[in-house]
Amino acid sequence: MYSGGVAGAVYARLELPRRFVVLCPRHYPQGAPLAILSEGAWRTPLGDARLDSGLADALAQACPLLREDAVAHAREHAVEVQLPFLQLLRPEFRFVPIALGTDRFHSFSDLGQAVARVVAAEKEPVLLVASSDMNHYENDTITRHKDAMAIESILALDPRGLYDVVRRESISMCGYGAAVTMLVAAKALGATRAELVRYATSAEASGDYDRVVGYAGIIVE
Repeated sequence: MYSGGVAGAVYARLELPRRFVVLCPRHYPQGAPLAILSEGAWRTPLGDARLDSGLADALAQACPLLREDAVAHAREHAVEVQLPFLQLLRPEFRFVPIALGTDRFHSFSDLGQAVARVVAAEKEPVLLVASSDMNHYENDTITRHKDAMAIESILALDPRGLYDVVRRESISMCGYGAAVTMLVAAKALGATRAELVRYATSAEASGDYDRVVGYAGIIVE
């Protein structure tokens, strides 16, 4: 009810391929720092969303930091909230989930470079999705100010800039590592621009402007 309108605005603008890599934070302290899954399916109320085993295997080989780990994904929701959009808009899709539980820039950079190499070698297109909220639980004015700084770095295609501003300004963007990784990969794949499709805070749905969460829908191409 809070982030769906922002995510929907982004998906409505895209020509969705059949294959996806979904990068997300690891909200809970269980599991590997960089956790991937390669076999099976995730079940939602819309049915089963199947994993892309071939793509997952290629990513695991390209990035030795990745570990096959169901524990890191067991309680994580940041991939799950993306799946209904994909199930509705692109039936029969396949995806690879990667949960990031580290705060080290070199890990994000190494993973992003590996993702780029694998995606570039695939015969079919692969869409990278970075799932993250923006700033959390401050008032609407502060959240919009902090989010604007993070968004500026994303629009500039500046992964190091995003990493630094989030940490320097105490922006509680849970999946900044996913966004940093996506930017590294996108730049390596030749991305030249980014567009902010929609920005909102939870206040627009709840009416509570004192304690909000920010959401930004951005397309990088």
